[in-house]
Parts: sequence; structure tokens; C-alpha cells
Amino acid sequence: MHIIDLTIFVLYMLAMLGVGFYFLKKNQGADDYYVGGRNMGSSHIGLSVVATDVGGGFSIGLGGLGFVMGLSGAWMLFTGLLGAWLAAVFLIPKVKRNPAFDKFLTFPQIFGHYFNARVALLAGIISAIGYTGFTSSQILAGAKLASGTFMNLDLNTALLIMGIIAVVYTVMGGMKAVIYTDTIQWAILMGGLIFIGIPVSFLAVGGGVEQISFGQLTDFAWLSAQSGRSMEAIRSTLPAEFLTLTNITWQQIVNWAITIIPIWFVGMTLYQRIYACRDERTAKRAWYLAGLFEWPIMAFMGVSLGILARVAAEQGMFDALGMGAAVDPESGLPMLLHSVLPVGLMGLMLSAYFSAILSTADSCLMASSGNIVTDVIGHFTNTDPDSPRMLRLSQLITLLVGAFALWLATNMTNVLDLMLYSYAFMVSGLFVPIIGALFWKRRSSVAAFWAMLVGGATTILLQVTMNTEGLVNMPWFDLSFNLPYGLDPNLFGLTAALVLYITLTILYPNKTEKEKWQKTTPSNTRSIPQPITSN
Repeated sequence: MHIIDLTIFVLYMLAMLGVGFYFLKKNQGADDYYVGGRNMGSSHIGLSVVATDVGGGFSIGLGGLGFVMGLSGAWMLFTGLLGAWLAAVFLIPKVKRNPAFDKFLTFPQIFGHYFNARVALLAGIISAIGYTGFTSSQILAGAKLASGTFMNLDLNTALLIMGIIAVVYTVMGGMKAVIYTDTIQWAILMGGLIFIGIPVSFLAVGGGVEQISFGQLTDFAWLSAQSGRSMEAIRSTLPAEFLTLTNITWQQIVNWAITIIPIWFVGMTLYQRIYACRDERTAKRAWYLAGLFEWPIMAFMGVSLGILARVAAEQGMFDALGMGAAVDPESGLPMLLHSVLPVGLMGLMLSAYFSAILSTADSCLMASSGNIVTDVIGHFTNTDPDSPRMLRLSQLITLLVGAFALWLATNMTNVLDLMLYSYAFMVSGLFVPIIGALFWKRRSSVAAFWAMLVGGATTILLQVTMNTEGLVNMPWFDLSFNLPYGLDPNLFGLTAALVLYITLTILYPNKTEKEKWQKTTPSNTRSIPQPITSN
């Protein structure tokens, strides 16, 4: 990599560390550290939400969808828009209008409020495991991108660089650093894609150039002619269905919906941002903004870049890299940009990609740390969330979780599988109980606990035993079958959780509506006692 590109990239990384250092002395307690002092505005929160939800996955996944199925891959993030807006209409009012949640720091605390200590602890463990896996996978994705871009940079060295930077600024600055860096990172990503990635890649697939130069980018006659050649190359290279929105089956849409929509109701990173908003109106505006950025903006930009990478691969533009047309769909886009970007723009674009990855990694790290400190350690001890001791403990746990995630990334090759399994367990285990808690007046701690375990375990069992052809094989039960209609295991985990939750809630309801779980154990996650009013 040229020294100019390297300098741009290093300056970007130093800027991220600077934001963390800036907030190091400003955080006064756990409230500041985990929920940004509960006074954040809608624009920062909205951009942070979409950067967290789309950022890392965008850099490694959305381009891959465009590579293999064309514009129809954009429907994946349409379910993200639905999830964001459904949460704005139904979830946010429930959370922001309940004074019992005014001091909450985590998502599992809501389970503690409606059910009991055992349910809250299980939810905290599930969430912490899932988000630790997410953190590790994002660090690994960034390291692979770096090692593939910088000559003579091995993967382990790249892991250390990525991991240390992400962990250090998150440990120092907490949620405020995460939200403000997310805003910066999102601006860099959007600018990089709109002004560099998309136009340069589009022009490159027209052929006739090995690498776009600055002189060509300012030659309007050349731009016009090259644009025509690029459009012709796209039409002649790709199957016709790649340029339509109908190259998709109903099963794919259903599978995306049942995986992505529930995220907006069980994601710890999202609850932290709901708590961080100053009021309900601010939170709703942030979620509406995030939904619009997910679809159509990011959805179509992502798949369009994947389409351009597919055209480049078919044209043999990656032959010099020893890949030919046999390209990993998720690697096609970075390879295209590496091949065509001139000096200077490569450094900016690489910074944009790292922005996408870091914006997800830092949020996942904060979520896992919050679960461990508040929901697991807080289950057994009783500390003041506003005390300096609590702040130091939070920073220490964030550092330890980050170090563990980094170790996991350097020692395991199946981090992505670990992330997906943890993620599936979290969604299929937590979604039904939280919906029941918020929208059904009947309560059952027994039902919530077993719905979490059975729903999550059902999904994991099906995923682990299912081969690449979709055949589920359970030799110990002498069973072998295909899931109906090729539907995702998540659907069956959610169904099992729903049936069990409804049944056990009817059979084993909580004894009284006033029963509070915190009477059974000391905890940081206490509900706020409601004032007694007289008529």
C-alpha cells in the first residue's frame, strides 16, 4: 500500500482513539458509561443504530448478496426497515413510558421486572455470549480485510491492531464514545461509498483501464463515454434477473423476516440506545431514521457494489490476483476496490470499510460488558450504579471481554459459526418472552425461563444437525428429515418457544401481579418502587 493511503488510514485510527480519550474523564458512572447519560439526540442515536446494525454485516455480507442474486438481495434490509419501524411503534412506547425502566442499563433487566431473578440471569447470560461472539467475528472480519490489503501483514498482527484499537477506545469512552464514533464512522462509510466506491467501481467495469486515475475522473467526455461502456458491460455480463427485484423466493423473504425483525426487539445494543434517548419522541425519530437508512439507501448501495464486483469477476479483472472468476462473493467487492482505486482514494475507502466493522464491534463489546456487569455480576452483588467503583468495574469488564473476544478470533477458525449459533439462540430464545411480557397481562416466570431454553435449543439443534442440502440428521433419535418448504430453523425455534410460553403461562401463572423478582436476590437491576397515591 502506498504511503499516502497508509497515512490516511493511520490518521483515521488515531482519530477513533482520540474520541475515546476525550470521553474518558467525562463519564461519571454506569449511567454515563452504558447509556450515554440518557440525554442523547435522535440524529446521533439513529446513525449509531444503523451503523451498528448494518455496518459490519454490510462490509462482508450485503455485497455478497448482490454478487450472487443481484438487486433482489436488497429485500434483506427491507425487513430491517420493518423491524425498526415496528419497534418504534410498539416497543419504544412500552419502554419509555414505564417509569420502572428509567434507571435500567440493560435489556435483561426488563425480564427481571416482569418475571424473576432466574429469568433475568438466563437472559443476561444468553445475551452476553451472543454479543461476545459478535465482537470476535467483527474483529476477525476487520483483520482479514486489513491483511488482504496491506502487503506483508499477517492475519494475527492485523487481529492485534484491529482488536486493540476497537477495545481501547470503547473501554475509555463507553457508550458516548461508541455513539459519537458511530456517527463519524457512518459519515465516512457513506461518503466513501457515494463519492468513491460506487462511481469508481462502476466506471472500472466498463473496461479499457487497469486503474482509474484522477485525471480521468475530471474528464467529463471520458466519464460520459465510459459510463455507456459500463452499462453495456453490466447488461451483457449478468443474467437478466440480476437487474430485477423478483429474483427471490417467498421462503427467502420469510427466513430473513423471522431472523431480522425480532432483532429489533431483543438486541441489547438497541435497548441501550433506547435508554440513552432523552425521551420517547427522540427515540422514535431515531428508529424511523435508522429504518430509512437501512432500506432503500444502504440496501441498494450494498447490492449494487456486489453486482459490480460480479461483473468484474466475470470479465477476469481478478486474474492478476490469482482468483479468476472463482471468487468468494463476500471478497469480491474488496478485491474490486483494491484493483481499481488510485492512490489516496484507497486509503479513504479502506477507512470507510473499517468504519463499518468498528461501528458494529464497539457496540457489541459494550452490550456484552453491560450484560456481564449488570445482569450476571449484579445478580449476586449490590453496588451503586453511580459510584466510581461501578465505573471502574465496567471499564475492567469491557477490557476483559474485549481481550477474550480477541483471543477467540486468533485461536478459532469457526468464529462465524459461533456467532451465528449464539445469535440464533438469542433471537429464538428471547423474542417470545419479551413480547409476552410487554403485551400480555398474564405473567409466568416458569414459562419465560423454559421458553428461552427450549426455543433457543430447538434452533441450535436444527442448525447443528442440518447439512448444506437442508437435510436434518439426528442419528441418536434415528431421525432424518427436511424442514418444510426450506424454512429457517429460527422459525421452528420461535414456534416451540411460543407454544411452550402460552401453555406454561396458563398452567403456572405468577401468584400475584405485584410479585417482584428482586425480593429473592440482591441486584443492581432493581425496579423503581412506584409511589403510593391516595384518592
